[in-house]
Amino acid sequence: MKAQSLSVVVPNKQCINNCAFCVSHMHTEEYKNLMDDGQPLFDLYLKDYLKRLDFAQRNGCNTVMLTGNTEPQQNRKFLTYFGLFMQMMRNPFDWIEIQTTGLLLDRNYLRFLRNHVGVNLISLSVSSFDDDENASIIGMPEGMKVNLRQLCADIKEYDFTLRLSLNLNKSFLPEKEDISLGDNLVASMVWAEELFKKCQEFGADQVTMRVLYASDNQTPQSKWVKEHAMPYEYLTAIGNHVQSCGKPLGILPYGATKYSLHGMSVVVDNDCMGKGVSNEDNSKLPEQDTYKYLILRPDCKLYSQWDDKASLIF
Repeated sequence: MKAQSLSVVVPNKQCINNCAFCVSHMHTEEYKNLMDDGQPLFDLYLKDYLKRLDFAQRNGCNTVMLTGNTEPQQNRKFLTYFGLFMQMMRNPFDWIEIQTTGLLLDRNYLRFLRNHVGVNLISLSVSSFDDDENASIIGMPEGMKVNLRQLCADIKEYDFTLRLSLNLNKSFLPEKEDISLGDNLVASMVWAEELFKKCQEFGADQVTMRVLYASDNQTPQSKWVKEHAMPYEYLTAIGNHVQSCGKPLGILPYGATKYSLHGMSVVVDNDCMGKGVSNEDNSKLPEQDTYKYLILRPDCKLYSQWDDKASLIF
């Protein structure tokens, strides 16, 4: 079995945000939180948890992504434990990332993530470069808007690697939405170039262009994605710009190509839910036990898909 990375779900009861496109609201599966030190059998569950961490590493995972259905930094106690887990493992993970919108991350919290938890990379989920619009789409609590430019500067000052994960919606479109990029190659190249230069302005080392996912269910989130997702011609313009102006750096285990562009590592992610392992032409790879990532949930078990309990591995 091969997997590119391990996604660790940080347990929280409810997310502080209310993202308009949040995939966790598109399904209703619930998983018990056994990583609670108030549990009577916490010592047993702790051993199970460490066993899964070791299993994932021995099966090809060299990267841990701290993530989940909420903001990971809401549960500082768990992150404190996770830092201790790395010290307890015989072969701890050297590369630890955190996926976040940046809410609650001040300079002291960044220092904690760097020094104790061992986070190397912060993947900042961005839905607009305008702070007000970004806060509105993400559904941040009143009065808790993130200053993206300042946060990016702080992240770089503490020497984290900064990845901007752009949730591709209409907020990134040019002001004149009547421009038909499909009919104007020059306009499409200029717009895509400006989008990547904006990422460069914010100090990004890496950029992930995340195509938004909508389930077949008629949830408010799915409806929002269908109405506000970036139109196909703009997605095509991004892909064309990356392929024509970027230099291929290699192919990731799940099939996507990583490019060098303007000094940044760029990936276009068409499979944010990890539904399948595919080549650039979207054909399925023949190796059945190859996964984009494994998911370690608070029930101390490993899964391969976010929205299907049947994807239980171990």
